[in-house]
Amino acid sequence: MTTPYGWRVSTEPGLFIGLMSGTSLDGVDGVLLESAPGTPPRVLAHAARAFPAGLRAEFLALNTAGFDELHRSALAAQQLADLYAEVVAILLRDSGVSAASVRAIGAHGQTVRHRPDLGYTLQINAPALLAERCGIAVVADFRSRDVAAGGQGAPLVPAFHRAVFAVAGADVAVLNLGGFANLSLLFADGSTLGFDTGPGNALLDYWTQRHLGQPYDAQGAWAAGGAVRADLLAQFLADPYFSRAAPKSTGRDDFHPAWLERHLSAHAAQASPQDVQATLAALTAHSVAEALRRAMPGVCELVICGGGARNTDLLRRLQQALPGVTCRPSDHSGIPAEQVEAAAFAWLAQQTLLGLPGNLPAVTGAAGPRVLGAVYPA
Repeated sequence: MTTPYGWRVSTEPGLFIGLMSGTSLDGVDGVLLESAPGTPPRVLAHAARAFPAGLRAEFLALNTAGFDELHRSALAAQQLADLYAEVVAILLRDSGVSAASVRAIGAHGQTVRHRPDLGYTLQINAPALLAERCGIAVVADFRSRDVAAGGQGAPLVPAFHRAVFAVAGADVAVLNLGGFANLSLLFADGSTLGFDTGPGNALLDYWTQRHLGQPYDAQGAWAAGGAVRADLLAQFLADPYFSRAAPKSTGRDDFHPAWLERHLSAHAAQASPQDVQATLAALTAHSVAEALRRAMPGVCELVICGGGARNTDLLRRLQQALPGVTCRPSDHSGIPAEQVEAAAFAWLAQQTLLGLPGNLPAVTGAAGPRVLGAVYPA
């Protein structure tokens, strides 16, 4: 077929690579996806690489104003492209697929600012360099067109979630637990909604790093041993974001260490670090559960993806907060939890090449469906 842009693209099943480095700042996940319009996509291979400590620290620092940001961002983008290229090479090697057989790479980039209220979102990336390194076309900058159309630029994954997780005749929700949490609501009548619920792992990871010197609380074991401070949880949940109507999205611009420290200042003498961790876990679980109950009262199943799906304590809290709802990782629905977001951006790259919309206006609030991303040819 010929797309609206004059590109000739086959509608037969094709191979796409998706690369995701999310707000948890733990590293890069990549998948090789076989996909065609109208058919369920299939993950053929997965690879991951952790961020070097210096790059992780730099990305975290670039979330706030600092010295020589433009120069530092450009250097960080090049390092990210090199890491992306490593993941692509592993996927090709492990699958036995040649670069020439892959139609495109969907490369999300690293979000360092997300201010749709001011008309912009910024993902650090070097897609031209990645195309040079890999010899494969790269699709990048997915979010900015939706923001330009008046949308939030997030979440962008609900359309993909419907393609892979919808169940006929049932209201199913999909929860992505990354640094921040977002819900996709797949209604039985075929309609789809979605929004960010608030913090996922970001504040939990920050607090663990600060007090335990570890990048994350493995399986939520530290949080599980603490006591939830009801007064502190109520103070967290009083943030206006939680009562704001969708469409809405959030990130480190709203929920950051200073936000946490401000709330803790009145509780410093009473709450131990471990109790704070337990209360932060409760914040994630309660904010998700309350948002889900309001938006989809008939929900029967919650499919959980993202790194937080491996947090045993967090999943236990979610199940307790949602009695009668089956809460389980996406592995049970065909795609391992760590692979879902990368697969979504491979799918979005396909949409771009076909000249098809990647956003859902009912989710993001954009003025209409839009083809997302910019293409960097091989």
